[in-house]
Amino acid sequence: MGSLYHLTPVKAALVCGAALALSLAAGCSKSGQETPQAQRATIEQLAQKTGCTLIGKRDSKELKQGQCKTSAGRYVLVSFTDDKGRDAWLTEAKPWGGTYLVGPGWVAVATPQILETLRKDLGGSIVHGDQHGVGDKSGGHSRGHSGG
Repeated sequence: MGSLYHLTPVKAALVCGAALALSLAAGCSKSGQETPQAQRATIEQLAQKTGCTLIGKRDSKELKQGQCKTSAGRYVLVSFTDDKGRDAWLTEAKPWGGTYLVGPGWVAVATPQILETLRKDLGGSIVHGDQHGVGDKSGGHSRGHSGG
């Protein structure tokens, strides 16, 4: 009879796969640093977490929007009264291109590099809008999404 600790290659792969899944579910990044769980927040709370003072604020019944400029760069923060409004806004915005950091009830808009920096403070998922380009074989339009 073999040792209790003897693993066949198949069992070892399953154990490693389960460990990887657990670390991803816990929100660990490739560098081993933990990405925070995205929380519902106002643009003022998001601005505070990212160290910016909001400028050019707009307020309506469905959403609030403000601009930030920090050492990380320039970005726009938008908060919504609910996720349905956020999703409708994203549906309208994505055909125009761009990259978005999406959390519960909010969106940040900036370059992918800035959004990766913001994601370390805010959590959320990076979402890419349609890409428009000459070299694009889909007639100039393609969609992309990467979760986190």
